[in-house]
Amino acid sequence: MNRRELLKKGSIAGLFSLLPATSLLAEVAKPIAKGTKESLAGYKKIQVGTLDLYILSDGYIRDTDVDGFAPRADVKELKKLLRDNFRSEEYIDMAMNVPLVKTENRLILMDAGMGIFADENTGFLPESLAKAGFKPEDITDIFISHAHPDHIGGLIDKAGKLVFPNAVYFINKTEYDFWMQATIKDFANSALNNKPDFLLQIIAGIRKILTAIKSKTKYYDFNTPLYQYFSFVQAPGHTPGLTLCKIKSQNEEILYMADLIHSDALLFPHPEWGFSGDTDLDLAVESRKKTLSYLTDNKLQGLGYHLTWPGTGYTQKLQNAFQWFPKAYFAP
Repeated sequence: MNRRELLKKGSIAGLFSLLPATSLLAEVAKPIAKGTKESLAGYKKIQVGTLDLYILSDGYIRDTDVDGFAPRADVKELKKLLRDNFRSEEYIDMAMNVPLVKTENRLILMDAGMGIFADENTGFLPESLAKAGFKPEDITDIFISHAHPDHIGGLIDKAGKLVFPNAVYFINKTEYDFWMQATIKDFANSALNNKPDFLLQIIAGIRKILTAIKSKTKYYDFNTPLYQYFSFVQAPGHTPGLTLCKIKSQNEEILYMADLIHSDALLFPHPEWGFSGDTDLDLAVESRKKTLSYLTDNKLQGLGYHLTWPGTGYTQKLQNAFQWFPKAYFAP
C-alpha cells in the first residue's frame, strides 16, 4: 500500500507508516502537483459575548476503513446508521474545524491542523487564517487539545521551523509527558495495539514536534481561568491528556470538545463503541458519556474538531444514548 492510499484510509498510523523516524521533519509528504489540490479553505465567524470566534477549515479526513472506525461496534448496525443518516457506507468523513479566538489583546489558535502531514483534502489552515484576515505572526497563543498528528502537524514546517513564531504553546502536562515517554505497552487497551510498527513511528513523530516547541511550552492550570475567558477540562481516554476548553464571555459560553467525539451519526447514539484512535477505549468511552451528559444537562453549546462543518451544536439525551443537533445558521 502506498502513502497516498494510507492517507486516504484516514488512519493516524497511516500518516507515519512509510516514514523513517529520522526523516519526519524533512520531506514528509510528496508535493501535490500544482493545480490539483482544490481549496477547501474558509471560515465561519461567530460571537461569544465580547469575543470573536473564528472557525477555520483545515479540510477534512476521509477514512475508508469503515469496519474499523469504531472498534466495539456491530459493523452491520454501524453501516445501517450511516445509511439512515444519508452517509456513504464506503467511507467516513471527518471535518477539521480549527477554532481561533480574538480577545482584546490576544489571538488564540486552538490546535493547528494537519500541516506537514497534509494530503489533498487537508492542510488548508494557513489559507483559512489568511482569509479571516490574519497572519501566522499574529498568533499569540496556541492551545493544544492533544498531540495527535492532525492537531500538531501545523506547528512546524518541513524544515522543522515554527510556523507561529510569536506564539506561546499550552498543553496538558500529562499529555506532554505521555508522548515523551510512551511505549507500545501504553496502548494495551487501544485498537492501535495491533499496529506496533506504526505506533512506534507515530510516537517518534509526535515527540519530534513536541521537542521543537518545548522552549515555548507552558502547561494548563486546571484550577484558574486563563486570560479571563478560558478554562480547561481534562477528558482522558482518546489520549491521556486530552483537554477541552470552555470559552466564556458575559453570559455566553461554548465548549471546545476537540476530539472527544469523531462522528455525529455514529458516536452520539453509541459512545460505547469507541474510536479507532483512542489510546484507552474504556477511559475514552467514560469521558465521552460524562461530557455529553454535561452538555445536555447544561444546555451548553459544543464545538467539535471533527464534526460536520462548522462543528457547533447542542446535545440531547435520547433514551440511553445521545443525539447531536447542529446549530442553525441562516447566513454565511
